[in-house]
Amino acid sequence: MIGRFKHGNEIFDGEVRGSSVVVNRGLYSDTYLLSDILLLPPAQPSKIICVGLNYRDHARELNMQIPDKPVLFLKPPSAVIGNLGKIIYPDSTSHVDYEGELAVIISKRCRNIRAADAGSVIMGYTCFNDVTARDLQKEDIQWTRAKCFDTFAPVGPYIADPGLDVSNLAIKTRVNGKLRQDSTTANLIFDVPQLIEFISGIMTLEPGDIISTGTPPGVGKLSVGDEVEIEIEDIGILKNTVVAQDYTEKVN
Repeated sequence: MIGRFKHGNEIFDGEVRGSSVVVNRGLYSDTYLLSDILLLPPAQPSKIICVGLNYRDHARELNMQIPDKPVLFLKPPSAVIGNLGKIIYPDSTSHVDYEGELAVIISKRCRNIRAADAGSVIMGYTCFNDVTARDLQKEDIQWTRAKCFDTFAPVGPYIADPGLDVSNLAIKTRVNGKLRQDSTTANLIFDVPQLIEFISGIMTLEPGDIISTGTPPGVGKLSVGDEVEIEIEDIGILKNTVVAQDYTEKVN
């Protein structure tokens, strides 16, 4: 697992080994305790590309047809927070949902990548929560406002190896310890290589860009004070707490 960390004024990537982080300095390496450094979001994307309705069991749950092509929308990098970051519940909404998802981190600038070559542009995999103001999504013609509030893109905690087989990984969401989503990536309608081919045919992908691959059934509401966990087999657990909007006024 690779993470992004801060120690003093220095920001660096490091390999997580148990309770320690090893940082390669070229001719030597440094080792830090996880407890002594700050964990940051694992990527700095120029954009976050999300996929709607991409699980067969979710489509069945909603009684919707399987799409012929991926349904895409964007989140801004300003929405990103990391593991243990606070999800701000905006005053302008009364219905905020969690959506646990598998995310792919892009390793290099690319476009028009064939599905067969997708592995060459993958940095690795992580957990993602596509937090959504559901009432605003229904109110607006498009999804931008509902999806793009600050803190509505929790990602992490670390980046798993790009060679990981993600074709059949358990994906679960818990709220306050109670299981809410329970599926497997085998239910994806469009798999990771197909998504990279489709998306890179539309837009240039940059290093650190995030593709979040859609959510399984069981999406539901969050409330202030809730702790939400997204767990993906062999990748890790992304944990965040929901706080009221005035939380930002207290700390800034």
